[in-house]
Amino acid sequence: MSGSGFFSSKAFAVVGASADRAKYGNRVLRWYIDNKLPVTPINARAEGEIEGLASVKALGDLQKAQQEQGGDAPLSVSVSVITPPQVSQRVVEEAAAFGIRHMWFQPGSEPEALDQLGEKYGIQVISNGPCILVEGERMLLAQEARL
Repeated sequence: MSGSGFFSSKAFAVVGASADRAKYGNRVLRWYIDNKLPVTPINARAEGEIEGLASVKALGDLQKAQQEQGGDAPLSVSVSVITPPQVSQRVVEEAAAFGIRHMWFQPGSEPEALDQLGEKYGIQVISNGPCILVEGERMLLAQEARL
């Protein structure tokens, strides 16, 4: 587990965010909110808001919003993933297309051969066990200490 760089992003996204407060997709989203980090919930089926934040359906929607604000690719966002492994593989490929370089796969969301996918696309991945709900605060504080 190497989180170096994940919290250096200026924005964050939670793929698999949920409006159901009992689900991990919601708990992870609230972790970002509670830690006052700018975060966008992403859920292909969600409409409107999740936890008071405007949700989008895909990483590509973040790209469109950035371009509308005058920004260019790559997206300067770190992404937490809480989706089934078969969905997560498509999320990695989509992230690579938009130049995303930091992804944190919550336990159980890792697709097969994730390390190889990360290498192939130049994405630093955190996976195989650490949950942001457990390790996030320590890693966030460590990143802030480096600044």
